[in-house]
Order: sequence, then C-alpha cells, then structure tokens
Amino acid sequence: MAPDEAVVGCIGVLLVGTRGAAGPGEVLVRVRGGTEALLAWSEEPLPKGAPVLVIESRGSRQVDVIAWTDPLDALAGDAGDAG
Repeated sequence: MAPDEAVVGCIGVLLVGTRGAAGPGEVLVRVRGGTEALLAWSEEPLPKGAPVLVIESRGSRQVDVIAWTDPLDALAGDAGDAG
C-alpha cells in the first residue's frame, strides 16, 4: 500500500506504548478533520500517553514516530521567568 503523506508531520498521543524494535504501539492522530488510530513504530520504546510526531508513513495505516515536546510549551515557561 502507498504511504499516507497526509499524516507525516502530525502530532499524536500514544494509546498503546511502542516497544522499539520489539513491536509497534498505537497512536491517535488528528488528521483530515478527524482523528485516526494508527500502528506506531519507534526506534526506542515510548510509553502510553506520550506525545509523538509522525515522521514517516509505512502505508497500511502504519507510521514511524518520535517523542515530541511542543516548543511553545517551553516558551510559555520562559515567559513566567521574565517577571
């Protein structure tokens, strides 16, 4: 099946933690005006509930993900330190 480029770059949350090379987890991603659950693969294990970034589509509703920290969260923390 062809890769699904629409999901690449989307942010999601792991419903089931990934196990690195031992197997996939499941990610809930906001895409196409709704949410979709996809199999999620990562190089390193990631826990359930972790925010992730989709970096590649494998097709067949499978994606590669990495841990994600929203850079705007860091800026919000810095703003509180300025005062």
